[in-house]
Amino acid sequence: MARPRNNSKIQIPPRVKGFNPQGYYANPSQAVCLNIEEFEVIRLLDYENLSQLEASKIMEISRPSLTRIYDRARKKIAKALIEVHPIRIEGGKIVYDEHWYECLSCKSHFNNPNEDELNSCMLCSSSDILKVEVEK
Repeated sequence: MARPRNNSKIQIPPRVKGFNPQGYYANPSQAVCLNIEEFEVIRLLDYENLSQLEASKIMEISRPSLTRIYDRARKKIAKALIEVHPIRIEGGKIVYDEHWYECLSCKSHFNNPNEDELNSCMLCSSSDILKVEVEK
């Protein structure tokens, strides 16, 4: 029996929930699901240009685990691009580095470094904010 996976630490929640191909009417039921931890690995390695060892320390997972997650993410993205499927970013065994909030009016994500309870959005001042909870 395999050992249960640990949660991956995520610094910043994704700003989008997915991507749809243009110029082709893809079937939404055939969407490729990219886990948030896979998105974070792509962000750290390819966007932030960190080494696998640095990224694994940030996410608090082993380097071999990070390599497996990275391999899965690359294969999913390649499949979506080649077979013209939408990409959905959701789920995974994750924990956020800090408490994050989403404004329901302007759809922005932000954290509160003071750890006080927020009453309004820092961008649009709307009182329609929601604490981002992680599905485990």
